[in-house]
Amino acid sequence: MTRHSLRRVLAVAGRSVAVFVPVFVVATFVTFALRSLSGLSPARIQLGEEATPEAIARVEAQWGLDRPFLVQYGDWFTGVLHGRLGTSWTNGADISTLIGLGLGVSLSVAFFALLIGVTLGFVLGTLAALCRTTWVDRAVTGFVTVLSVMPAFVVGIVLVTVFAVGLGLFPSGGYVPAAQGVGPWLAHITLPALALSLDVVADVARQLRTSLVAAYGENYVTGAVVRGLSPRRVFFGHVLRNGLGPTLATLGLKFPALVGASVVTEWIFGLQGFGRFANDSAQAGDVPAVQGVLVVSVALVVSFNLIVNLVLARVTPAAQRGV
Repeated sequence: MTRHSLRRVLAVAGRSVAVFVPVFVVATFVTFALRSLSGLSPARIQLGEEATPEAIARVEAQWGLDRPFLVQYGDWFTGVLHGRLGTSWTNGADISTLIGLGLGVSLSVAFFALLIGVTLGFVLGTLAALCRTTWVDRAVTGFVTVLSVMPAFVVGIVLVTVFAVGLGLFPSGGYVPAAQGVGPWLAHITLPALALSLDVVADVARQLRTSLVAAYGENYVTGAVVRGLSPRRVFFGHVLRNGLGPTLATLGLKFPALVGASVVTEWIFGLQGFGRFANDSAQAGDVPAVQGVLVVSVALVVSFNLIVNLVLARVTPAAQRGV
């Protein structure tokens, strides 16, 4: 990486951090305020609805809920910065540990789903753009449209029925950590990742096709053709680099969405993931756990968007010119 490229990437990183830090602080404040707005209390969970006011006050004092709101927020936010997300109201367990267990499962599935979605979407979108206005373009467009309207839970049920129960090629559920073997780990995450990847395939293919077709109409591409550059050099040197930007930008929210929006898929495949933990915590009224889930979700969105911005700064010509 040249010195100019390094300065450009560092500048993008600095601007991104300057935006994301206040966003993270505001998001955590709103997240913490949810407890006060919810009206929920650990005393209600532990003592039941018939608890006396004295008993409720005693339990809330044990949890530090009798202190001023800003004092509670300050202590909680300090803990968040140190990786401590509090204690569960329902079982007294450390929330960071509980989220870590589920997040490992969901991140594995989400990364694999993103890899599948980006790979297939890139192939389909590129094929449609290169064969624009032909039957191939129309076929790809129709195919990705069908993919975009197929619910992940329906796809998951079909995959289990065909590939797990019918053909016996994959396990029907459960999870094996990668530390216990890459083969078993991949076998257990393949079907849920496929079920989640279809929406990514559709979004990437459509966005990339649109961006590449638009890039083919630009003057710099016409100039490259007039100069006698081969179609291969025109595509990789001019069209693809300029068309990647919008497609990469759409991935900024895709990955965190895959992690958090997989509740039904995790139920189908018997995975104790992040989404299922969030759903169980919300149903149990475990506010600290829900707050922890929201903080981790915000951190995922912020981190992945920062990565996307850095990649954009490195690969797209517009970003390299400071546009």
